[in-house]
Amino acid sequence: MELILSLLQQMCVYLMVAYTLSKTPLVIPMLNMSKRRSHMFICYVMFSLFCILGTYFGLQIDDAIANTRAIGAVLGGIFGGPIVGFAVGLTGGLHRYSMGGFTDLACAISTTVEGIIGGLVHLYMIKNNRREQLFSPMLIFFVTLFAEIIQMAIILIVAKPFSQALALVEAIAPPMILANALGAAFFISILQDRKAILEEYSTAYSRRALKIAERSVGILTEGLNPSSAQKIATIIQQETNVGAVAITDKEKILAFEGVGSDHHRPNTPISSEYTHTSINEKRIIYLDGKEHPYQCSINDNCKLGSA
Repeated sequence: MELILSLLQQMCVYLMVAYTLSKTPLVIPMLNMSKRRSHMFICYVMFSLFCILGTYFGLQIDDAIANTRAIGAVLGGIFGGPIVGFAVGLTGGLHRYSMGGFTDLACAISTTVEGIIGGLVHLYMIKNNRREQLFSPMLIFFVTLFAEIIQMAIILIVAKPFSQALALVEAIAPPMILANALGAAFFISILQDRKAILEEYSTAYSRRALKIAERSVGILTEGLNPSSAQKIATIIQQETNVGAVAITDKEKILAFEGVGSDHHRPNTPISSEYTHTSINEKRIIYLDGKEHPYQCSINDNCKLGSA
């Protein structure tokens, strides 16, 4: 009982980290199952660290370590696929091997296998167009449970002497299998909630865009001019509830609606250096008013604080 409580405490550390990460942009590529190399590298580093932390937080038992390392290995494969899963498992396994003990080789092999198991599940779900099931806590629970059972079997096969390996497995198998399976399931549940929120935001933004497009039908039939631009700016401002909307060409303001309309007037030259930079470099520049401050270049008392 003491062992399982200690492992559940380790699991809580994972969940705290998972919750914190879910609030950062780092998880977005994982939620989208992105295959870009940079995103897969982030996935590899993140879950390799989870593997290593799972070992360090482990409890020493009979020259072995009861741990929650499997959470990182399995989830590395689930999110990154077979290659990332293998790499995460191998990294976590080599780290465990470096710490010695009569189960060092068995744990190194089993951690690598656990990463591969997660990766194979990822591959199967993607090939069968069942991507969403990768965010099922129940599926992840049973995948991790199976991976941990395989680990115990590898310890019995590889670790010597067998009598000592058997005694160890009898002591640590139930707590480790349960703690790792629950930890991985709760971890994925946190990310599942974050994914649902992001999808809700995306749906809301898409709905607004379609509403703007619907209301704008016919306005641009004669091209973009001050009159049509003003109508579009008014529609965008009404639908998005932002403080102000400006529409420009490459040189001057065509229309302006909202806060600051007393000094941001149509048919006046573009004064913002950020707008010029955005046009010349053909890229979006976002000034949130906090990390990237915005100051109106026309009126120091302008209430617009971001752009």
